[in-house]
Amino acid sequence: MEYGRVIHRLAGVLSLAFLAALAGCGHREADSPVSQDVDPKSIAEYDVARDLWLQRHQPRQALDHALNAVQMDDENAEAAHMVALIYLDFCRMSPSECQLDQAARYARQALDVFPKYREARNTLGVILIHQRKYDEAISTLLPLSQDILYQTPENAWGNLGWAYLESGKVERAIDALQRAVAAQPAFCVGHYRLGQAFEKKGDPQEALIAYGRALNADQRCQGLQEAWGARGKLLMKLGRADDGRADLDECVRLDQSTETGRQCRAGLGKQP
Repeated sequence: MEYGRVIHRLAGVLSLAFLAALAGCGHREADSPVSQDVDPKSIAEYDVARDLWLQRHQPRQALDHALNAVQMDDENAEAAHMVALIYLDFCRMSPSECQLDQAARYARQALDVFPKYREARNTLGVILIHQRKYDEAISTLLPLSQDILYQTPENAWGNLGWAYLESGKVERAIDALQRAVAAQPAFCVGHYRLGQAFEKKGDPQEALIAYGRALNADQRCQGLQEAWGARGKLLMKLGRADDGRADLDECVRLDQSTETGRQCRAGLGKQP
């Protein structure tokens, strides 16, 4: 199954952080990292790991096989990249199990083996943002955003905009995020982060427009819980209480067990 299909199926439950890393991964580029020199046993272990993770939803077992694939052949860049992504998946599931240092280690290993591995570069950029290493994230993602051969430029521009936003460079964030949604108008997360950037800039009307697009650019966008919560809170601040409560109710309905869901409940005046 292609990663893009996985995103469509799981968009309602995956966190923004994981979507940002996963989006676009798995594309076979012309300069694919697969090499005829990679040990066939390592490739077989990688295939098992991919099936366990994406089809059977067993990340722990998948990680074991992906690590085995890397141990069998440390030149298997795809396996190293998958290890990084699975570690990010653990971060999504439980903060106590999040191992960003390990995720970064294997993303870097994939790039050491294959420096033109664009998806691994995108993943490393996301990891660096989570590690709050914003300058390094920007320097990692900027070349990718300018790479005309990258098949999903919206991911590079979107994550670059996210890094700018987190580092307080709001105008640069807006520029990068506008480029992201121009490259892919159905890029829900890009519209959401653009809304955040406009809100930080002090432009609530443009923020509302961006949040609206984050929820309506594509059918799958309706599951973007963070956008419902952000728009709901902003509407409440602007005195549009009925509209704000409707958005916060939808946010809670999607999943009240997440941090975003708990924040939405609090915004409605409900107990955790």
